[in-house]
Amino acid sequence: MEPSRTAQEVRPFLVMDVMERANTMAASGRNIIHLEVGEPDFDTPSCIRRAALAAIESGRTHYTDSLGIAELRDAIARHYEATYGVRVEEDRIVVTAGSSPALLLAMACLVDGGDEVMMPDPYYACYPNFVRVLKARPVFVPTGSMDGFQLDPGKAKSLMTPSTRAVIVNSPANPTGVCLDEGHMRSIASLGIPVLSDEIYHGLVYEGAQHTMLEFTDDAIVVNGFSKAYAMTGWRLGWAVFPRHLVRCAQKLQQNLLICAPSMAQWAGVAALTEAAHDVAAMRETFARRRTVMLREMERRNFNVEVKPTGAFYVLVNMSRYTRDSQEFALEILEHTGVGVTPGIDFGKGAEGYIRFSYANSEANIIEGINRIADFLETL
Repeated sequence: MEPSRTAQEVRPFLVMDVMERANTMAASGRNIIHLEVGEPDFDTPSCIRRAALAAIESGRTHYTDSLGIAELRDAIARHYEATYGVRVEEDRIVVTAGSSPALLLAMACLVDGGDEVMMPDPYYACYPNFVRVLKARPVFVPTGSMDGFQLDPGKAKSLMTPSTRAVIVNSPANPTGVCLDEGHMRSIASLGIPVLSDEIYHGLVYEGAQHTMLEFTDDAIVVNGFSKAYAMTGWRLGWAVFPRHLVRCAQKLQQNLLICAPSMAQWAGVAALTEAAHDVAAMRETFARRRTVMLREMERRNFNVEVKPTGAFYVLVNMSRYTRDSQEFALEILEHTGVGVTPGIDFGKGAEGYIRFSYANSEANIIEGINRIADFLETL
C-alpha cells in the first residue's frame, strides 16, 4: 500500500520532533526544560471545566448544528462587538474543532488546484501544507528584521498573478510574536484579494492595541479559537467568520469532513466567553511578566533578538553566527543543555539560522533554560 504523493510531500512539524525527543530524554531521567512548545502551561479555568461537566451530565453529548450551537455563535458575535466594536452576524460564524480545521475549511472555500495563496516568510509551519494538500501553491513574501517582520503590501502586490486567490496573515504571529500595525493591516486589506486572517493569539498582546482584520475589510475570513488565550488546546474548539456568500460553502465542507465541533466543548466555549474574563486577564499578565523576564535574560546574555515581540508567547533569536542548520542546532542544544527549542527552518527559509523560544513556562525555568543555552554557546 503506497502512500499518496500528497501525504509524502507534507513536511513534518519539526517542533513536535524536538518535543518528542525531549520527552524521551526526560523519561530516561534527564532534567528537561521545554522552551519549544507553543502551549499555555495553565490549567483550563474552572468555570470552563464546570460548564463542560454540566453539559455531559445533562446529556448534551450529541451532534450539534454543523455551524455550531446558537448560544456559542451568539457569544462569539458579542465578543467581536465588545472587543473591537465590530458587528458580526452570528449566521456568518462557523464553529470548528480547533482553529486548524477552520483554516482548512477557509482555504478549501477559496482555492482550486493550481491556484496560489500568498503568505509571509517566516510563516506558521502548517500554512504551506494546508495549501499543498488542496493542490494549490504557496507563494512566500519575504519579510525580515529590517521591516520588523511585517508583511510588506508592496512586495505582496508585486508577486500577485491572475492565479492569486488569497493572502494569509497571522497577527500576533508565530514564530515572531510580531503584531501587524494598523497601517499594514489597512494596506493588506486593500490588495484586492481575500484576506485569511489567523487571529488565534488575540488576547495575548502586551503593547499597543489589537485589531481584527474585520475592522478594515469585509472581504476576509477571520479565524480564532480558544486554545491559546483560554488555555484550551486539548478541547479542540475554534471558529471562523466568513463573508455571508461563503457560509454555505463552509457549512457543506464541515458537514462532509468534520460534521461538527465537540458538543461539550462548545458549551465550555460559551462559559469561556461569558465567565472567564478574569482568568484570561490573569494568564495574560503572567505571560507579560514572562516575556519581560525572557527578554531581560536574553539581553543580559547577549542573545541577538532583532525584533522585540509584542504578542503571543515567542521570541525569535538570530543564531546565524553559530549555525547554518537550525534543525541540527536545535537538537544539539537539546542534547547538550536539556532545553527544548524550535528550529527556525520550521517556519520557512526566512527563519533559517534562527531559533524560536517559547515563554509558555515558569519564570524560573525560563531563566534556567536561557542560562544553560548561553553557557553552551560560550563554548562554541
